[in-house]
Amino acid sequence: MITIVPVGDRGAAAAGLQAAWEGGQFVIIVAPRGLVACGIVDPAVSEKFGFAVAIARGTPEKPLVTPDDLLEARIAAVTPEAAKRGVAAGMTGREALALLS
Repeated sequence: MITIVPVGDRGAAAAGLQAAWEGGQFVIIVAPRGLVACGIVDPAVSEKFGFAVAIARGTPEKPLVTPDDLLEARIAAVTPEAAKRGVAAGMTGREALALLS
C-alpha cells in the first residue's frame, strides 16, 4: 500500500509518501529543495547526485511509518547539499523540512 499525503508544516509545502508491505515500510517527505527520509534512502547514493537529503532512523520499538513520525524524529545523517542548506544531525525532521522548503 502506498499513501501520499500533503505535509504543510510552518508554511512548508511538501508531500509525504509512505509505503508498507508485509514485514516492512518506509516514509519520505519530498520538499521543494530536498528530502527528509527514513533510513531506506542511502545518503551515499544521494550525495553522488548532489541531492539535499536528511535521514532519520527508526527502531523496531519506534519505527518511522508516517510523515508525522518523520517530522518528530531526530536527523541522524545529512548529505553535503543538505548541510549547505543548514540541515544538521540532531535537529528534528520538522526543522530539516523547514530548511528544505
